[in-house]
Amino acid sequence: MVGVPLARRAKRRGRHTSRIASVLEYAALGWAVCPGAHPLRTGSRACSCDRLGCPDPGAHPQSPAWQMQATLDAAQLGRWWERDPEANVILPTGRVFDVFDAPLDAGLAALTRMDASGSGTGPVAANGDRVLFYVATRGNPDDEDEWWSCNLDCVPESVDDTPGLRWHCRDSYVLAPPSTLPTGQPVSWLRPPDGRPLPDPLRVLDWLADSFE
Repeated sequence: MVGVPLARRAKRRGRHTSRIASVLEYAALGWAVCPGAHPLRTGSRACSCDRLGCPDPGAHPQSPAWQMQATLDAAQLGRWWERDPEANVILPTGRVFDVFDAPLDAGLAALTRMDASGSGTGPVAANGDRVLFYVATRGNPDDEDEWWSCNLDCVPESVDDTPGLRWHCRDSYVLAPPSTLPTGQPVSWLRPPDGRPLPDPLRVLDWLADSFE
């Protein structure tokens, strides 16, 4: 009987070690990180945050000041995850990278076609029923009509023909591996980052748009 809880504690320690190791790897890539809430699987609350009936359990930053809080500082990141080793991993977008967030079927179809063509995909993550494509950020174009502030519940007009596709850029963020979803399933890499330049977003968008036809 004693072995079961000990095994569970060992599994949690391994998961937490993997989490801070991943956080430090992101910082080494130049990707700012901040801690996120995490899902609760016991009790009446679904999320570690203080909000009753949280609409997005474990998939949002801990702090409303996350944009200022996100950092590359390894010492600060270590303190955060030492204090809360179960914290999920939040990566702000619109700084080094943007992220296309596609429904599972469309995302996997696009990934298969990109692989078959030999087109570089860049980093790609599985997030439950979504597939996330990390692409180069568009920065700050001269024509502001080409840009928008893309919150998680916003769909840019330019992708109206691809229902369910989100473009995370300025003022947005994504939940990164190895964060835990409310189902207990981890967010995971299908194509992990390897330090190579990120792909052009419009090229990846073309592949994704074809998958919605």
